[in-house]
Amino acid sequence: MSVPILLVTGFLGAGKTTFINGLLQADHGLRIAAIVNDFGSINIDARLLESATDAVIGLKNGCICCSLQGDLLRTLKQVMAGDAKPELIVIEASGVADPRGIVDALMDPVLWRAARLDSVTCLVDAEDVTATPGRMDDPLWQAQVAAADVVQLSKTTGLAPDAVAALTGRLAALGKPRVFGADGSRQELTALMGFAAAASEGAGSMRVAAADRFAVLEWRSDGAVPMAGFQALIQALSPALLRAKGFVAFREKPGRRFVFQLVGQRATLAPHEGAGSGCELVLIGERGKLHVPAVRAALEGLGG
Repeated sequence: MSVPILLVTGFLGAGKTTFINGLLQADHGLRIAAIVNDFGSINIDARLLESATDAVIGLKNGCICCSLQGDLLRTLKQVMAGDAKPELIVIEASGVADPRGIVDALMDPVLWRAARLDSVTCLVDAEDVTATPGRMDDPLWQAQVAAADVVQLSKTTGLAPDAVAALTGRLAALGKPRVFGADGSRQELTALMGFAAAASEGAGSMRVAAADRFAVLEWRSDGAVPMAGFQALIQALSPALLRAKGFVAFREKPGRRFVFQLVGQRATLAPHEGAGSGCELVLIGERGKLHVPAVRAALEGLGG
C-alpha cells in the first residue's frame, strides 16, 4: 500500500511551519517524515521542525515548484527506502511556490506505487489578507488557494468575528467550502486527508512563475549583533520586507540565540534551544523594493 502525502502550501509567512509542527507533535501515533523547502540555501524551517521528528529533510537553493522537482523525487524515494518506512509524508512548499508544479511532480507513475499525493492544505494568513486587500488578487496567492483541498486559516484571534466570517465567505466563493480555523482551532489530521482525486485535478495546468518576482538576501555572521541596532535596522527595512526569519545572537545575551520571525509589520523574537552560534538570516521582498547590496552592507555593519 502506498504512503499518503500531505502537501502544505501558503503564501510567505502564512504559518506553514507552525502548522506542520503541530501535526508532528499531535497524538495520532503516526510515523511522519517531513520534507521542507525554503527559498534559498539557509533552510530555517527544516531546523525549526527537527525537534519534533527525526525525519526532516531540507531541500535548498530554490523552490520545488520548478528547479528542484528532480531533487524532490529523489528525496521521496530515499525516504521510502529507509528502514523505518513512514506512514505519512508531509511536504512543506516554499511560500513562493505554485503548488501545481509539485502536484505535477508527484504524478510520477513510478513514485505513485510507493507514495501518492493524498491532499493539499493551504494556510491563509487571515491578518495579512484583511490588512492587505490586494492579497487576494495576487496570482501566486490565488494559485496556492486554487490547488488546495482544504484551507486552514491562521492568525484569526486578533480579528473581529465578522471579518473572519467575511474571509470565509470569500474563500467559499472561490470554490473552497472546507475552510477550517475560523475560531483559531486546528483540525485533526484525519480531517485534512482523503482528497486524492481532487488533489490531482490541477496537474498540467498553467503555473504561476513567481520565483523571479522576489529578491532574497541570506546573511550569516559568526558573531553577535547589538540588540538595539538590529531592531532599528529591521524597523527601517520592514516596509520593503514580505518575510524575514532566522537565528540571531545578541551581544547583550551571550551564549544564547533567538528565533527571529517577521511577516509584514509583525516581528517576534523567541529563545532558541537548538545547536548553533552566531546569526543566520533570510530576508525576502519584492524585486525593486528590497535592495540587497545596501541591506547586506547594513547587516555587515552590525556584525562588525
